[in-house]
Amino acid sequence: MSQNDQTARRPRGKTKLPADGFSGRSRRARTEPMAVRPLRDGRYVVETDSGTYVVDLQNRTCTCPDYAIRGARCKHLRRVAIEVTEGLVAPPGTTEAVCAVCGERTFVPHAEANAALCRRHRLDPGDLVRDRETEKLLLVVGRPGQRADEAVVESAGKTIAEFASNADYGDHEPVVEAVYLDSLRADTAPDELDRYRFPASRLRRLARNRGAPQYDRFGELVE
Repeated sequence: MSQNDQTARRPRGKTKLPADGFSGRSRRARTEPMAVRPLRDGRYVVETDSGTYVVDLQNRTCTCPDYAIRGARCKHLRRVAIEVTEGLVAPPGTTEAVCAVCGERTFVPHAEANAALCRRHRLDPGDLVRDRETEKLLLVVGRPGQRADEAVVESAGKTIAEFASNADYGDHEPVVEAVYLDSLRADTAPDELDRYRFPASRLRRLARNRGAPQYDRFGELVE
């Protein structure tokens, strides 16, 4: 069983949402008990006391009679939109997972669910980072989609996780590919650069904007 299977929340039963200040379909979307569950194709199943319907949020359709007869934005469409906006269910094209670094609940593309990173720990190509072990600067150039205990360095005959310098970082963390900043030269083609792979939390992302918050590898704010 993967870490995400163990930690991600179980599907919720039918619930109500606060409705003060709302009326009409908007109010019913909140006060009527509903359970919203994402499907892998980007649609949602909405279970109510009167029936179960399928909502396509991107195309703004629902299989309920209200939508079929009136073509209106029914309470089921509204409820799905509310739950996505409030972070109660995953947006279309994503799934719920837990961050491999801090364990925080997050939403990621389906392909990244096995080695997910939350917003605070996510590293993307183009990010400037600092190696926590050497203090050297690197530029992120890729995310191979492998965990540290899966990615093998052929020349060494062992995984990224098995290197002594990575002993303090999680075996289950996704691998990030980066190049050392001092190797970047105008006369060097991108495919000629030596690329190195690291467990995600070994690399600390530098603030993109002056004054932006920075976090340590456990997600704690760095003063």
